[in-house]
Amino acid sequence: MTPEPAPRPQPGRTPPRVPPLSRTTVAEAALRLLNETGLEKLTLRAIAAELDVKAPALYWHFKNKQELIDEMATEMYRRMARDEPQQPAGWREMLLAANRGLRRALLSYRDGARVFSGSRFTGADHAEQQEAHLRALLEAGFELPQAVRTLTTTFMYTLGFVTEEQGVHPVAGERREGYDVSERSERLADYPAAAAAGSHLFEDYDAHFEEGLELILAGVAARYGIS
Repeated sequence: MTPEPAPRPQPGRTPPRVPPLSRTTVAEAALRLLNETGLEKLTLRAIAAELDVKAPALYWHFKNKQELIDEMATEMYRRMARDEPQQPAGWREMLLAANRGLRRALLSYRDGARVFSGSRFTGADHAEQQEAHLRALLEAGFELPQAVRTLTTTFMYTLGFVTEEQGVHPVAGERREGYDVSERSERLADYPAAAAAGSHLFEDYDAHFEEGLELILAGVAARYGIS
């Protein structure tokens, strides 16, 4: 039997370009799927299907899901660093801008804070920004241990805040069942202070975040005697 000839490419049509498989392309595909599935349902099989490869091909780049999550967090960081404006003058302004930017970056992905939490950045992508932040604090009069504590405390506040925020709103604009403020008030009617607290806990996250960050910075200034 004579084999059928291969179809000729259509004039003026360029075949789609499939990027070579790498740690970065796999992480980028995983981040695309993250907003659709959430972290719990993000599987290597689904990522392989997104890339049109067999799942075992991914194991050439990642030994397990945690390694993939580390690379996803690193790619999130790279994008955040590219979008970060010029570092403002003043240690308070620098920390406000850095943590506002971190919150925006985490909220731009479903379960973004969970991806970041406990992940280890691959390579040294974060070192330049960390060096700049530490130097700004040192120049403002902090000692190195104080600068480290200040950076990690504000970072962990932001990470924890967004983790809770995304727990209540797993998908942007949608509130998880059980977090309706009026329903909560009725359920806690015998505890009036706790019932009234709901509107402060689960509403206006922007103002809540800003005030909490300002409280930390005021505590840092008072603790270390730096204005």
